[in-house]
Amino acid sequence: MENTKIKGVIFDYGGTIDSRGVHWSEIIWDGYRTAEVPVSKEQFRDCYVYAERELAKTRHILPEHNFYDLLLIKMRIELGNLADNHLLPEGYPIEEKAVAIARYCYDKARESVEEARPTLEYVHERYPMVLVSNFYGNVETVLADFDLAKYFRTIVESAVVGIRKPDPRIFGLGVEALGLQPEEVLVVGDSYKKDIVPAETIGCHVAWLKGKGWTADEDAVMHPAIIAKLEEIKKYLV
Repeated sequence: MENTKIKGVIFDYGGTIDSRGVHWSEIIWDGYRTAEVPVSKEQFRDCYVYAERELAKTRHILPEHNFYDLLLIKMRIELGNLADNHLLPEGYPIEEKAVAIARYCYDKARESVEEARPTLEYVHERYPMVLVSNFYGNVETVLADFDLAKYFRTIVESAVVGIRKPDPRIFGLGVEALGLQPEEVLVVGDSYKKDIVPAETIGCHVAWLKGKGWTADEDAVMHPAIIAKLEEIKKYLV
């Protein structure tokens, strides 16, 4: 699909740039299996949700934490929750496994970032770019660690601005930062509910990097703006 109206691009970060559109729970689950943690996927998903809620209510993640630091904190919380629920053997090496899973996931993120870099370079050379992300207050440190900050004119982070996706207002802030009208902006994201729907609500164009999602319902959703690889956004920018 060609579109000559696009004058700026908003990128999501987590799941879009760092995991090829695959929900992060799937990558972490792969990390669990690689580390041979003896739990079922259902048990893992429960502890994943527990950790996300814990991180939302208590400030475990600090601005100076990079993505490896963040992952290690998350894995400690998840594995600790499994242990508290007696789903791991007595004396299980939680710290050792947390480090192993965090390292696995960090390496996967770096691989994805490097795969995405040529596309980010391509867009950056032609259009102003803004990042709009639900994150923990440390996304600038994460971007600096991966050498990504240079691509974005502005960072709009949920923990900083006090608005979280799927609230469309957070994308409105991104559009304002670009100094454009919504119909002049392409929003690129991996979540139908958190990126695509709210961006379309305010009149932006969208590109949905669709990988394996959190639920079967979202996996079943179809949309004319689905892309399989990040580099496919180039067709919207001709």
